[in-house]
Amino acid sequence: MPTRFRLSCRQGLLPSAAFLLGCGFVATGSLSAEGQESVLAPATQEATATDDDTPLRDTLDAATRAYVDATNTRRFEALADQWTEGAELSEGGGLIVGREAIVASIRGWLEANPEARLAIRLTGVKALGKSAARVRGVMSFTRKPGAKPIETRFESLRVLEGNAWRLAESTVEPSQVDALETLAWMVGTWRATDPDSGATIDASYQRVAGGHLILGGIRHRAPARDGLPATEIDVVELIHPDKATGSVRSWVFDSTGARAEGAFETDGTSFNRRFVGTTADGAAGDVARWVQVIIPTGDSSCTMQSIERTLDGNPLPDKAPLHFKRQK
Repeated sequence: MPTRFRLSCRQGLLPSAAFLLGCGFVATGSLSAEGQESVLAPATQEATATDDDTPLRDTLDAATRAYVDATNTRRFEALADQWTEGAELSEGGGLIVGREAIVASIRGWLEANPEARLAIRLTGVKALGKSAARVRGVMSFTRKPGAKPIETRFESLRVLEGNAWRLAESTVEPSQVDALETLAWMVGTWRATDPDSGATIDASYQRVAGGHLILGGIRHRAPARDGLPATEIDVVELIHPDKATGSVRSWVFDSTGARAEGAFETDGTSFNRRFVGTTADGAAGDVARWVQVIIPTGDSSCTMQSIERTLDGNPLPDKAPLHFKRQK
């Protein structure tokens, strides 16, 4: 699958830290079973002679081809048969453990993204005795026919169980630019209304710095209400992939002086961004922690909700969901 990471960013949980209301969006890429035949690119010259065992490579080529076929044709029982029961999948700093959890995650992502396609190119095979082998390669995902492919490198351990070479563990390492491709859908302008405060939240995102950075600008306008004056708070957000781990991190700063730093995570269908932040000068508390759950609900909509909120370790109630719509 394309890069996985977690997302969680809390929205305006505290009056003194309105940046919580303006945290960014994240979305998955897309995979599709447009064609029925498998896509397995020829091996390249990246494999060294000492790593390459031709008979074993032919066997693992066939296993890889079966994996691609199962993915692109959505045959999830066949896909499950590719993994050992206790397999581990590590992508972009996230970890999924167990065959059932891995396949459930892949299935949810595929069902949510019906037009993408997978191809795999093996670049190296190294035997580890008679029943285990290390496999290196490149996965390529195309969101839609004619779209730019997203490529990630991987290294996997396959083990022989009976007559089948199954995946026991796999680690995926995306490039910096490709790590942000899974967030490309958020580029544009969005609007939501906070049902609790009546505030209007306008957010705009763009790719900058050669595609290595997503820059967000958010404006939070709250009307006068319950004896409180109207307020307007501006927020700047930076989203950047970590080269060493493949994880995606976010930094948020607002015009009250509050700031926060968070890490993105995803299971492939919904997203979390876990934040730790400091409030503005004069606020009742100092350290805020929160999780923003983000659920894409189509190409032009997204729901975000702040949960697990605390201020100086004291729990706060969950916020009402915010429903963002893309603006033309």
